[in-house]
Amino acid sequence: MDKLYISGGKPLIGSINIGGMKNAALPIIFATVLVGDVCVLENLPEVSDINTALEMISRMGAKVERLDRGTYRIDTREVRCGSAPLDLAGSMRGSYYVLGAELGRFGRSATGLPGGCNFGKRPIDQHIKGFEALGAKVICSDDAVSCFAERPLTGTSVYLDIASVGATVNIMMAATKAQGMTVIDNAAREPHIVDLANFLNSCGANISGAGTEVIKIRGVSELHGGTYAIIPDMIEAGTYMIAAAATKSKLTITNVIPRHLEATTAKLIEVGVKVEEGDDYVTVSYEGELKKARVKTDFYPGFPTDMNPQFCVLLCLADGESVLTESVMDNRFKYTDELARMGAKISVHGRDAVVTGVTELHSANVRAVDLRAGAAMVIAALAAKGTTVIDDIYHIERGYEDMVEKLRGVGADIRIVRGDRG
Repeated sequence: MDKLYISGGKPLIGSINIGGMKNAALPIIFATVLVGDVCVLENLPEVSDINTALEMISRMGAKVERLDRGTYRIDTREVRCGSAPLDLAGSMRGSYYVLGAELGRFGRSATGLPGGCNFGKRPIDQHIKGFEALGAKVICSDDAVSCFAERPLTGTSVYLDIASVGATVNIMMAATKAQGMTVIDNAAREPHIVDLANFLNSCGANISGAGTEVIKIRGVSELHGGTYAIIPDMIEAGTYMIAAAATKSKLTITNVIPRHLEATTAKLIEVGVKVEEGDDYVTVSYEGELKKARVKTDFYPGFPTDMNPQFCVLLCLADGESVLTESVMDNRFKYTDELARMGAKISVHGRDAVVTGVTELHSANVRAVDLRAGAAMVIAALAAKGTTVIDDIYHIERGYEDMVEKLRGVGADIRIVRGDRG
């Protein structure tokens, strides 16, 4: 089992460059199936979830060629509809994007139920609601889902009961070539929704309103390939911003879109951290005792649920009693048991975690219970005294590109041990 060994208590100094956003890259990779032509995608993060998505469409018949680091040529003209491999589909949440892509292109689709981090019940009912409104029939079993349209998909109005990113993506793709106009009301507003719309529009789609609560998709008959660069990853950036504060350091985070980081930046300032913004960078500086805070996750532009575990580490080191409320995901607080091994004082009550600050954290043997929780364990280990060992790090590698090398570059004492070595 691969492990991370981190000797903490050392300040971080320098800059970290942010890669492409995993949550934007995944739907765009599957959107190339909808396009049905040759696309060149740039700034793809080199993480395991992206590798899985590329392998998945490759096994469906796409020709995938790596041109350079982060740059891939993807030819989906010969993709076989309904051939998504079940083993890969079950290994990550984003695999369900193949449904909207294939339904939009072929009028039918089938795949296994998605996997990924276990946050309890994460239904796809809003996806199904959208597909059925467009004229498709959907059949679900215990381990698979299929959909088909007996007639061409027709534009319609869809109101999402929650602002689901996945449902917004899938409905948007399914509607791109439908007849007439589709309106998605209460759509997700995340930056990766905007990135997908921009990609599809660059390929000939007619989508407006992405980034607002109402997205309009006017169906087109044809799409064409092109070249597109993925936006920077705001969650990766926020993770390193918090790492700077937790280790009493000063770090510059480069290749970012500061507007995407506003919710994280605001909370860092609230707890007493200094944040300076540039055109494409932010500099985070620890300035003294951290203050308690109330934090509530919400859909964008609210505080991201994917920053919940990382920010909790910071609250563990703040003065006084803080409250962290999770309003988006179920079972998000499983990581708190791991932080408790390091001396954190956290009491979970349903969707609320009451965090009582401690003077310092200490080293321990812990594990990454999911992707963002794994990042939180890294931050905690960097801040703690002694050597912490983190297990189950495959979760971290699903979403963070070159984390070990990036942290070493700013002074962290961190190493990875593969298998039984070490």
